[in-house]
Amino acid sequence: MVKVAVVFHSGYGHTQKQAEAVAGGAGADLIPIDAEGNLTEAQWAALHAADAIIMGSPTYMGNVSWQFKKFADASSKPWFSQQWKDKLFAGFTNSATMNGDKLSTLHYLFTLAMQHSGLWVGTGMMPSNSKAAQRNDLNYVGSFSGAMMQTPSDAGVGEVVTGDLETARQFGARVTKIAHQLRG
Repeated sequence: MVKVAVVFHSGYGHTQKQAEAVAGGAGADLIPIDAEGNLTEAQWAALHAADAIIMGSPTYMGNVSWQFKKFADASSKPWFSQQWKDKLFAGFTNSATMNGDKLSTLHYLFTLAMQHSGLWVGTGMMPSNSKAAQRNDLNYVGSFSGAMMQTPSDAGVGEVVTGDLETARQFGARVTKIAHQLRG
């Protein structure tokens, strides 16, 4: 049995819905970063024990939220001892616009994973990019690097696009599948 953890920050609840979908697909524990950017000792212990860490943050001003950045900076302690070396890592993000510079956020998460000497898992999904594509299609936002979700700035948490949530769920399932394969 592999252990997967989803560590994330959500400012307004949309990214939390995405994290819940990722965790549901992965069979993972949810580890929310609090409003002050902190984790409890038990949450840090869960990350240390995980075989895979899936990281998520909304995209604010082209990058992760300050709360996620505070968590990332605090991860220098396990970085120093290379405690997370060879773990699987993956990432997801949400922003209000279709582009919203979400790729910058995923690049940040990827760089953090590489600094921890981790192994990155992308979506493994083809984009829905034909003329027949509909907004609720799988991977409609079209990311290979990690799961992306788009939620209009005036949309409530209950208005998150179901296709984006299904993309997140399948993405989480892929991370766990690869973790099982690597554990052999």
